[in-house]
Amino acid sequence: MMLAENVVELTIASQLEYIDLVTTLTDNITSMIGFDEESAYWINMAVRESVANAVEHGNKYDQQKSVDIRYTIGVDALRVTVRDYGEGFDPATLPDPLDPHNLLNPAGRGILYMRTFMDSVEYERHPEGGMIVSMSKRRAPKQPSQDVSEGDHKHDAVGN
Repeated sequence: MMLAENVVELTIASQLEYIDLVTTLTDNITSMIGFDEESAYWINMAVRESVANAVEHGNKYDQQKSVDIRYTIGVDALRVTVRDYGEGFDPATLPDPLDPHNLLNPAGRGILYMRTFMDSVEYERHPEGGMIVSMSKRRAPKQPSQDVSEGDHKHDAVGN
């Protein structure tokens, strides 16, 4: 039987100190579902940037506000959503970090990293306030092992 998807959710206070918890969870999830080491590293960087942006720019370090992180583990992809409870922003208004005039300006660089490291990145305002960043990364399905006898059935965390 193949599972459609599993969900892991985490809510943290708006403190950068909690990012280590998020990155540990991200590492465990990417390892559990079979991403290679390099892909897992870049996924972790994208999630770290998104959570740091939610704490710093979204919630403005307001400890009364939280950051919600949701990992949706599908058969062939990982989707991560990060929600803050700030005022939101329009990503189109950020300066292009690749423009020669902005090479030393850090604004927008985290979003560039997320877009570079993930297969898709989307932004939307939550109807009750705040922003939601949704990122996904596809993974190749696991190939059947040659040394597993016909009667043995092994499955990873998502039923492959």
